[in-house]
Amino acid sequence: MSSWLGGIGSGLGQSLGQVGGSLSSFTGQISNFTKDMLLEGVEEVGDAATELHVSNTKLADIEGALASQKSEYDRLRRLHAELEEKLEASEIQIKGQSAEYRALLQQKDVEISHLKARQSGLQEEVQNLHYSAQSAAVGPAMLPVTTSSSTTTSSSVASYMSRPLASHQGFQGDEMDLSDVIWSQQEINRLSTEVMRLEAEVTHWRRMSQASTAATSGNGDQGEVLKLQRTTKELREEMSREVDEHQHELAALQDAQRQKMADITRRHKEDLAEYEERIEELEEQIHGGGVPATSPSDASKIPELQKIINSLQEAADQRENQLSELSASLEEAQTKHTSLQAEKDEVQEENTELLQNYTRLQASVTELQTRVQEQEGKSLQKAQLDHEIQVLRTNLAAAEKEIADMKSTTEAEPKEEVEHADILELNTIIGTLRQEKDVLEQEKLSLQERLEMAKEQIVNNNGAESGDTESLEDLKAELERREKVLRNTEEERDTLISELEELDGQNQEATQHMISVKEQLSGQLREAEAELTELTAELNTTKDQRRALEQDLENQKEKVSQSAFTLNDLHMGKQELEQTVKDLKDKLGHAQEQSREARREITELKKTSQEREEQLSVTKAELDQAGGRGTEAPGTGEKLAGMERELSELRRKLDEMRSSEEKVLSEDYELKMEIRRMKTESEQAVGKTEELTKQMKESQGALNRTVREKDTRIEALKLEKSQIEGELEQAERTLTEQGKQFQQTIEELTRARSMDASALQTEHERAIKLNQEKDLEISQLKRDVEQLASDHKDTNEMLSITVAGQKQLTDLLQEKDVFMDTLKQNASDLQKEMENSILVVTKEADALKRALEEKDKQLGGMKEKNSHLKEEIDRLRDQQSRPPTLSEPRTLDIMTELETEITQLKSSRNGLEEEVQTLRRTMEELQVSLLLSQQSLQAQQTELEQAHVRHQQTTLNYDRLIHARDDEISCLQQTVDQLREGQVRDSPPVQGEVILQEEKTQTLNQENGNEKHDLSKVEIERLVRGIKEKETEISLLNEKNLSLIRQVDQLVLYRDEVGKLSQMILQKDLEIQALHARMSMVGGGGHSQDVMFLQQQLQAYAVEREQVLAVLNEKTRENSQLRSDYHRLMDIMAGKEAALSKLQQENQRLSNMSDPSGSQEMFKETIQNLSRIIREKDIEIDALTQKCQTLVTVLQSSAGESGSGSGGVSSNQFEELLQERDTLKQQVKKMEEWKQQVITTVKNMQHESAQLQEELIKLQGQVCADSDSSSKLSVDYAGLIQSYEQKERRLGSLSQELAQVQHTITQLSTTKDVLLGKLDSVAQTPEVVAAQASGASLTADAHSRQTSPTANYEKPQEEIVQLRFQLAEKENIIMTLQENNHLLSNSASATESEQRSQVEEVRLVRERLEALQRSMREKDLLIKTKGDQLGHVSESLRNRENDNEVLKQAVTNLKERALILEMDGRKLKEENELVASRSREKESEFRALQETNMQVSLLLREKEFELSAVSEKSATVERMLKDKEQGKSGELNQLLNELKSMQEKAFAFQQERDQVMMALKQKQMETTAVQSELQHMRDKEQRLNLELERLRNHLLEIEDSYTREALAAEDRETELRRRVALLDDKLATSSSAGESASQQASMQVESLQEQLTGVVKQRDEALIRLRTSQEQVNQYAVSLSNLQMVLEQFQQEEKAMYSAELDRLKKEKDEWKRKAQRLEDQASSLQINLDEANTALESASRLTDQLDLNEEQIDELKKQVEIRQEMLEEAQRKLMTLLNSTEGKIDKVLMRNLFLGYFHTPKTKRADVLRLMGSVLGLSREDVDKMLGEDGRHGVTGWMSNWLGGRGAQSVPNTPQRPTSGQGFNSSFSEMFVKFLEIESTPSLPAARLPAHDIKALSAPPPRRTGSAASSGAAGAVALSKRPGESNPFLAPRSAAVPLLAGSSSGSSGGHLLMKPISDALPTFTPVPVSAESGGAVLKDLLKQ
Repeated sequence: MSSWLGGIGSGLGQSLGQVGGSLSSFTGQISNFTKDMLLEGVEEVGDAATELHVSNTKLADIEGALASQKSEYDRLRRLHAELEEKLEASEIQIKGQSAEYRALLQQKDVEISHLKARQSGLQEEVQNLHYSAQSAAVGPAMLPVTTSSSTTTSSSVASYMSRPLASHQGFQGDEMDLSDVIWSQQEINRLSTEVMRLEAEVTHWRRMSQASTAATSGNGDQGEVLKLQRTTKELREEMSREVDEHQHELAALQDAQRQKMADITRRHKEDLAEYEERIEELEEQIHGGGVPATSPSDASKIPELQKIINSLQEAADQRENQLSELSASLEEAQTKHTSLQAEKDEVQEENTELLQNYTRLQASVTELQTRVQEQEGKSLQKAQLDHEIQVLRTNLAAAEKEIADMKSTTEAEPKEEVEHADILELNTIIGTLRQEKDVLEQEKLSLQERLEMAKEQIVNNNGAESGDTESLEDLKAELERREKVLRNTEEERDTLISELEELDGQNQEATQHMISVKEQLSGQLREAEAELTELTAELNTTKDQRRALEQDLENQKEKVSQSAFTLNDLHMGKQELEQTVKDLKDKLGHAQEQSREARREITELKKTSQEREEQLSVTKAELDQAGGRGTEAPGTGEKLAGMERELSELRRKLDEMRSSEEKVLSEDYELKMEIRRMKTESEQAVGKTEELTKQMKESQGALNRTVREKDTRIEALKLEKSQIEGELEQAERTLTEQGKQFQQTIEELTRARSMDASALQTEHERAIKLNQEKDLEISQLKRDVEQLASDHKDTNEMLSITVAGQKQLTDLLQEKDVFMDTLKQNASDLQKEMENSILVVTKEADALKRALEEKDKQLGGMKEKNSHLKEEIDRLRDQQSRPPTLSEPRTLDIMTELETEITQLKSSRNGLEEEVQTLRRTMEELQVSLLLSQQSLQAQQTELEQAHVRHQQTTLNYDRLIHARDDEISCLQQTVDQLREGQVRDSPPVQGEVILQEEKTQTLNQENGNEKHDLSKVEIERLVRGIKEKETEISLLNEKNLSLIRQVDQLVLYRDEVGKLSQMILQKDLEIQALHARMSMVGGGGHSQDVMFLQQQLQAYAVEREQVLAVLNEKTRENSQLRSDYHRLMDIMAGKEAALSKLQQENQRLSNMSDPSGSQEMFKETIQNLSRIIREKDIEIDALTQKCQTLVTVLQSSAGESGSGSGGVSSNQFEELLQERDTLKQQVKKMEEWKQQVITTVKNMQHESAQLQEELIKLQGQVCADSDSSSKLSVDYAGLIQSYEQKERRLGSLSQELAQVQHTITQLSTTKDVLLGKLDSVAQTPEVVAAQASGASLTADAHSRQTSPTANYEKPQEEIVQLRFQLAEKENIIMTLQENNHLLSNSASATESEQRSQVEEVRLVRERLEALQRSMREKDLLIKTKGDQLGHVSESLRNRENDNEVLKQAVTNLKERALILEMDGRKLKEENELVASRSREKESEFRALQETNMQVSLLLREKEFELSAVSEKSATVERMLKDKEQGKSGELNQLLNELKSMQEKAFAFQQERDQVMMALKQKQMETTAVQSELQHMRDKEQRLNLELERLRNHLLEIEDSYTREALAAEDRETELRRRVALLDDKLATSSSAGESASQQASMQVESLQEQLTGVVKQRDEALIRLRTSQEQVNQYAVSLSNLQMVLEQFQQEEKAMYSAELDRLKKEKDEWKRKAQRLEDQASSLQINLDEANTALESASRLTDQLDLNEEQIDELKKQVEIRQEMLEEAQRKLMTLLNSTEGKIDKVLMRNLFLGYFHTPKTKRADVLRLMGSVLGLSREDVDKMLGEDGRHGVTGWMSNWLGGRGAQSVPNTPQRPTSGQGFNSSFSEMFVKFLEIESTPSLPAARLPAHDIKALSAPPPRRTGSAASSGAAGAVALSKRPGESNPFLAPRSAAVPLLAGSSSGSSGGHLLMKPISDALPTFTPVPVSAESGGAVLKDLLKQ
């Protein structure tokens, strides 16, 4: 049976799962369509060109994607059609199974009715037997007893009967399972056993009646009657006990059933969630693949589809983000819920307020730390900028020098060429002088002159060519310079990255510091927890936490002071000083007015206090009179004394307030004096500023500091005045309350006094905090003054340097107007660079615009996703809000849980909005800080430009000086040339020959034997000597080059161009002097050597000039590189700011989107409603069309398979279907028209929404400003409310007052520590200031060094004196408070003694017993109150522990965040190291390229030099030829030798110069590398120094915290000792009270003992009386017993009558109730059947819509239908004949069900089924057992198996065979279909779950159809009427609706799709139980949709 039921349930469940899957796919497609329609026109077109480009690219992508999407769409469409067919098949299968299930339930009802009939018969027999037995035994007198017993038994049987019915009815409303069916079977078995037991009882009673009649026929004793009565009572008790047990069992069964149903529903929900996830994945795949295009021709819709795809992907991301945010908000809501529960206690509210203050301070500390970090970054930037200024100065000087050298070289090169031409002319003149004698020679000379002219032209041409080559070299140099600029920019970028790393490191250090502070806090909190466990009282915990928080506050205040030192404005002017003096005067006037008002108020308060005192005296007199009159209240005098004490305390407080007012007046006077002194100081400062700028700035800093001090003091006075006003108002309130409530109890007066004390205490705490803040501000101002002084000294030094430079510039400006052209050229170059940078910036701006456009697009997509998500949420809500047919209690619970979750989500959303507001504030603060940094950068930029201008002027001056020296050198060279000419004329020719020969030999050696001349040994020796002299000269030149390289290195390292240039000028002067001396020392033989030396010097100077030019080039490149990097960084900063602002706008817009206006919500709701309606209508249309298709296919398949002998459908049904199809067509058309209208309205709404969004964006700015202001106001208001509530709560009790007193003591101790620390810092600061002043500038005045420390030292001393005075006053206040506490304790003890005396008097008046009872009650009440107090204390402790746990969690979260930040920092460091390594590799490559470039340039120069040498050689060869013709070869040889020697020398010098240049450039590269390494090392040193300073500060802070903790521990020890003493005192008082109570108890015991003796006497007397009375009682007892016997008999008879009547009435009532219940159940079942019939009719009417397409097929089928109709009529005739023949036989339905049940049950339980069949057929149980005993050969099972042809052994068919033609002729289509469903419902092997894309086509043969179940359709029709006891047919799990594995039959191709089993690749679904009501409701919903 179980397997059979499981097969039915699995088939049903799988069919339902397929229906759900198909519906989800429908809804997904329809939602996609609605999204597409709603998304049209959302995205607006931005830039036209970019949009065109983007659209073209998107079109290309989408056209490629369309093909794949189309194929995917076709595949999905096929899959969809298959799923729809399966859905229809499952629906039909469900109907058949439901019919079978109902038949089964009817069978069970029949069995139950049989059993009930048997039970009722047995009960009647039992009753008859009882009647007969008792009538025989007792007679007519005892009849009522027997009736009662019989009724009891019948009631027991009724209870047995009612129990299964009740259980069944109880389970009817719940969800039923397979276990319920099994349980019902067990109940039937139990009832049968009960029947057997009753039969046994009947036989027993029969025997008893027979025995009683035989034995006791004549006996009528009363003993037997009594026995029978006892037995009846026992039976009744047993019956009641059994009823109770059965009820307990029922309750247990119901609980088990509920648990089962809860598990099943949970699994169902989990499966649903899995299915939904799978559906979402499929939808995402579909979306990822893209929405299929409606038509391939529509190219315009392709970009829209792409946009839709992007928007859907963004929506998925946003949904995930929203889910994470919702989860976070849920967690936050839970934490808020716990905090709200914890805030119920007053002490915890104080704790939460302290924690809020702590968090605020933490936020302020973090803000200050960020500011400190920004300031540190600014200071680092300042240092770097100063360094860069120096570098730029050096670069400018070098660049200008290089420009000047370039010009000088351009001027000097033609001079050298002119000198060379002059030498040639001198040679020609010598030739003409020697050849004047001959006329022919003159003609030749004229020809030679012409040749010389041509040569000069050639030489000039060569000079021009050299100029061209020089211009080429200049261009190459410019290229190199540009490349260097690029490399320098890269290097600067690397440096900036390293600086960013340093800033990140500092950030991490700050966060680590915060973590350490938080760890300290957590440690202190743990200490507080330990103290909580040790001390039961709450006071210690609150005090310790407050102390810990105060310590944190002090630490954070110190940090605030340290961070505030960096935040200062550097430059203040003289006009600002005058304005501040005026403001101070105005503020003084205001303060004087306020002090006058305060005096007036104080006088008024004095008057009111006098009036109150007079009233008090009057009331005292009245009280004295009342005390004289009344004798009942003797304690009034003591009360008056207590009141007088309190009045004296109030007077004392007024005196203290007056003293504080006097203090305020004295401070006002001090302020006035200080302002006068300030005026004098300001006048002096003004005079000093007129004299000197330095003194002006110092006085300005002092005045700024004093002004700030005065402002702070005035603010402090205002605050103190407001506090005094509040105190006075509170005092007035307390006085009025005392006047009104004077006749009340003493406790109210103490509360009022505690109010005053707490208010005073809080105000004193505020005053202390204000004093601490003022001290911090004073120290900050002092440090500001020190920084200003150091800055002024630096600026004075700069001014002195610039003044000296300006003097030189004024002298040199008049000489050098020529260099303005160079400056103009530089300006043009700079303009070009600026244009290039502007182009780069514009490109970056375009890129940023594109990024912004992309962000806007993403925003649009996010909005669309939001709308889609909201639509889906609404859809889910609608699905959830669909009410079930019969509401269960679990749905209500789920609804309440959902509502609570919604409220939690709303609260979390509010929390998120608050966080967004805080983030906005932080963003605004960051923007402000960015603006400040930009301003400072601009200021530094202006300073840089000024420094550049000064630097250019100085370099111009030095260049002018150098050029003047060069001019002098050129003049001297001209004079030397003139002298040389004179030497050449006078000197003998031998020396010239030698020089020429030496040069010639060298040229010959270089040319490798091109020209061969014979030379003698003497000449070779001379050549060797000349070579040695050359080598010595080369070594000298190398030494000079080395010295020059060292000088260049010094220039690069030290960057003192001014000193070096002055040294150069001095060297030039010395050289000029040496030249003058040589001019004077000119002799006959050494002129040629001097000329050579001068030439060498000239070449050396040219080399030096080239080196200096190279250095200047590098410096200018670095300068331009720095400028370009600076501009690039500024652009990046601007872009980041723009991005930040846009992000802020987006955040605001998103926040507004999350909380939109009413109009937007209305608009969204309308869109959602419209989309929902569209979806529903589309789903209806699709469902109708698909159902029609499936019906047609089913009809076709049935027609094709049945052949000619199968039945059909009637023509009337077809006509009805056609009519319904026409109506549905009209409805569909109407719906399509309505849908188009809706789409148009949606588009219009979208256009309107775009306009509304623009208006919203405008309004959002105003809303943000208003929200910021409102949030600030709400924060202030919340703070005020909290302070007010805190003040109200502090009026609690004496314990809180004591805690506050101790808190003030700890505060004063901490302030003492702070003051001592400040004294040390004040003592240290003057020395530091003096040291800085002496180190900064030696020119500073001694007067300024002495005055500033004294002025700084006197003010803190005055403040320390004032603070000590305040400390003394606070200590006096503490003493008064302690005295008040002692007085209160005394008064309380006095009142207690008075109460005791009154109680004793009352006790004396009243009786002692009452006094004892009262004392006991009072003690009980005291115990209860103590217990309540203990409970409150324990609750408060638990709340505190919860708070501590919350704080621990917060600390752990912060630690995790810190670890995450550390990991990020490490990653960034690793990335920076990689970047640095890459930059080093690039630098090495760059160096290699530079070297190769230099080599190439040298090779070019050598080639050019060789060309010039060859040209000169050709000229000399021509000249030689001409000279040979004339016969003067010797002179020509001399000339040629001279030329060659000169050329060789020039070539050698050029090579040496090139080598020196190469070496110099290598050295420069090495120096730059060394400099970069040096800079890196310096940066490392700075970082290490910063780390050291941080660690030192950390150590100092730790030491301070340890000292504070030690002091706090000492204070705690003193407090604990004092408390121990107080507890000892209390112990003593309690012991005395206990002794007194024990004495009273002893007195009471004595009195009780006396009473006891009296009672004993009375007892003895009563015993005597009792004995006498007992005797009388014994006498009366005999007579009474007789009377009792008679009475009992009468009573028993009456009871029997009443019980019989009651039982009868109860039976009638139960029967009527049962009848009513049955009728109600029948009515409900009929109603359900009616509804189902209506739904089936509606579904059939809907199904006709698709028949439109199949009209032609219907025409063809009509003929077949007529044939089948005839066959049907024949079958009906046969049926009628069969019915006529089989009337009066066994019910076929019952036998069919039993028969089917036999084959569906497992083999082990088939015997039970056969027994049941035997009982129905009337066979006895023994016969059936005998038949089952012969099981194998001749038994029933063998007969069954033989009868069925060997099929009896198979419980479930595995491979069904196709029916034969003979079987199929006599069976109708409905019978065949029902048979198919029966076969298909058998469970097969479970298939694996596989993905959706592997679904195969349905290919399996139809299962077998037999004629054994020919009447199943009729049975199903009969079984439509449900009964109350029957279960739901939709109970099976979802796993076996259709067999998932195809059979291995050969005929796989034949048959219809519906008749085929589902392929093995289809996904199977886990079974989901459906309730009796919910299953029907699901099907109804499906049919409706």
